[in-house]
This record gives sequence, structure tokens and C-alpha cells, in this order.
Amino acid sequence: MNTQRWEPIASLENFEIIRTGVRESLHNWLQSQSPEYASLLYNAIALAWMAIVASILHLLLHRLALKLIDRAKARNTQGLSRTLYARRVLSRAAFALQGAVAHVQAQLWLSPASFLSKALTTALQLWMLLFGLLTFYALLDALQGLLLRNGKRIHFPLRGITQTLKIAASVVASIIGISLLMGESPLILLSGLGALSAVLMLVFKDPILGLVAGIQLSANNMLSVGDWLEMPKYGADGNVIDIGLTTVKVQNWDKTITTIPTYALISDSFKNWRGMSDSGGRRIKRNIHINTSSIAFLDEDTLQRLRKAKLLAPYLEGKLAELEQSNSQAELDLSSPLNGRRLTNVGTFRGYLKSYLKSHPRIAQEMLILVRQLESSNQGLPLQIYAFTATTKWGEYEDIQSDIFDHIFAVLPEFGLRIHEAPTGHDLRTLSAPFASPLAYE
Repeated sequence: MNTQRWEPIASLENFEIIRTGVRESLHNWLQSQSPEYASLLYNAIALAWMAIVASILHLLLHRLALKLIDRAKARNTQGLSRTLYARRVLSRAAFALQGAVAHVQAQLWLSPASFLSKALTTALQLWMLLFGLLTFYALLDALQGLLLRNGKRIHFPLRGITQTLKIAASVVASIIGISLLMGESPLILLSGLGALSAVLMLVFKDPILGLVAGIQLSANNMLSVGDWLEMPKYGADGNVIDIGLTTVKVQNWDKTITTIPTYALISDSFKNWRGMSDSGGRRIKRNIHINTSSIAFLDEDTLQRLRKAKLLAPYLEGKLAELEQSNSQAELDLSSPLNGRRLTNVGTFRGYLKSYLKSHPRIAQEMLILVRQLESSNQGLPLQIYAFTATTKWGEYEDIQSDIFDHIFAVLPEFGLRIHEAPTGHDLRTLSAPFASPLAYE
């Protein structure tokens, strides 16, 4: 038989023999010196020895090992070690290791049947459980920080998942801690939780709803951190800065923070502007209202003047050729303006605007460009500009839109068109001035 495979077991047996011999020898010596206080002195010596070992281990871990790691992280500003150190993962793990070493020493040097051994063992187990839980918390925070630091868009509720894991770990740790204090198996406590299921469902209602909502948001790619969210019901209009287990935080454009329940994003409707951001273009959709009394056919003088416009010349040449061919085929008497097809100032203006937008360097040419006429009303004839800017930045978008409409309002008189405006007080005073009493001006 090969005896080498039994060497570890033999070593453990030899260590147990040596440990038992040392403990019995020390106890016998104390019994011979002071029989009444032998047990008390032995426990005091054992506790002093455990305290010395714990102090030495604390100095080695916190004063030496962690200091070396601190120096190493200074040279690695983006690495895993720096994140673990910043989140105190290693520090909390060191405290858990100290509790484990002290627990082993308590089992080695104290009698298992003594009250001191049971109390100290239970306390050290709770210590390890507490710092093990804190280490798990810190590790989750470190992993979350690493995933968020890479700058990529995360399409799942990372913070909600970490919070769920923390809650689950806290519940498990609480059950184990209570079982340690009671001296019973955790299974006994778990068997009694069935009767408390209704209470637990009530207590954890919001986290459960938030978790389900987070899974749906992630599975359907509906929302992620950095998206522009608009939800008027909650007064939210801004960037999503955090998706938690129970709440979603939105930083509005006025720098205020709006908090929305996570499950509300599933039960209510909201607008996500991510599609606009990803497309690279932002829509312009604005109307100008033309005074219908200014709409007329183009006369020869206006036509000759407009032909000098570089953007309008191709449109006019093509349109005039089309109208001439159509009228010649119909053989109409063109002396009457009611016969045949003719150019109008508003139609020519629409053609000019379309050419202007297609030549604009800040308009996305691969996207839809329209200049369309809407139904007229008592506000005049609406002409709608429908196009997309080549940027999604808010400031640049507003500048581009303003420049375009500045130009539109400035060129309207060249086509003989006027903007529709409601009468103002100045207009009414001007109309009534000839009929006013001369005494009013004395």
C-alpha cells in the first residue's frame, strides 16, 4: 500500500496531538500553581495569545499589504486593483480574514464545551458574516464602477441588478445570523417564512415591481443611462442619470432632479429621444403663415428679377418649360389669367425654400426635406418647413433653425408675400386717427 497519500492526514493527526499536549500541559501547570484560578488563567492566556496574533495579522494586512497595494494603484489609474482599493473591497476582506483566523484559534485553544468558547465563536462567526457581506457589497460596487467607466452605453439596469443582489444577500445573511444566535439550523427559520410570505410581499412590493420593470426595460431595450427621457406626467424632461431598483433619476434641463418609480415606466407612456440622438439629425418642423391677400400670379418684372437668384434659376427654367408645353398643347387663350397654368409667388417661394434647404450645409441631406402647404385658416396659409439638422446638439440646432427662419422672413418681400399678423393696438390707432376729434391732438 502506498503510504504517501496518507501523509496530510498523518500531519493533521500529529498537529492535533501536539496542540492537545500543549493545552493539557499548560492547564496542568496552572492547576499546580493555582488550582482555584487555573481555568480562568488559562482562558486569559489563550485570549491574550489570540489578541497578539490578531494584532500581528492586522499590522501585516493593513499596514503592509494594503500600503503596497495603495502604491501600486497609483501607477495604474484605470486598473482593477485601483477600483478594488477605492471601493474598500480588500480592506473589508482583510477584516473577514482576521475573523476567520481568530475563529480557528478559538477552536484550537479554547474548550469547545466552555461558555467562553461558544460565545466567542458565535461572535467571530457574526463578525465574518458581517464583513463577508460588506465585502460582497463593495465587490458589486467595484464591478458596477468598472462597467460604467468604459464609457459604453449599458442597455440593462445595472444598478437595479446590484441592488437586488444586495437585498438578497442581506436577507440570507440575516437568516444565517439569527440562526447562529439561536443555535438552530437556518432551514428551521426558512420553513417558518412561508407563513410570513404575505408580509414579505408587502414589504418588498416596490423592489419586486422595480426588478420586473427593470428586466422589461432591459429586454426590450427601452431605456438606458444617458438617454433623453420626456415624461410630462412626472415633470421629467432631461437625461437619465441613474436607473435603480425602485427609482429612475432624470436630470432636467434646468438642472433639477426628477425621481420616477421604475415600474411607472412600464405602466405609463414616456418618450425616449435616443432614436434622434443615434440618427445624428434633429427635426425642424415649423410653420410660417402667409397672408392670403398677398398671393398672386408672378408678373414679368418679378419673374425677371427672380431669375437672377442662383438657387431659384434652375427651378424657374424647368417650371416655365413645363408650363409652356402644357399651355401650348391645350391651345388656350392666355390673355385671360383664368386660362392655362401660371406661376404663383407662393409656389415659386416654396420651390426656392426647397432649393435653399437642399443647399444648406447644416441640413442633413440624406433625411427627408419638405416644404409643404397646409390647410388655410383665419391665421393665413401655413407653409411648413420639415427638415433635419446635421447635428443633435441643442445649441447648434437652435442656431441653425433661427438662421434659416431669419432668412425666410427677410426674403418674403422679394416674392411679394407678407406674413399674416393679427391687428395690434398700433394698427387700430392708425385706422381711427382720421376720424378722431381734433381736440384730441390739441
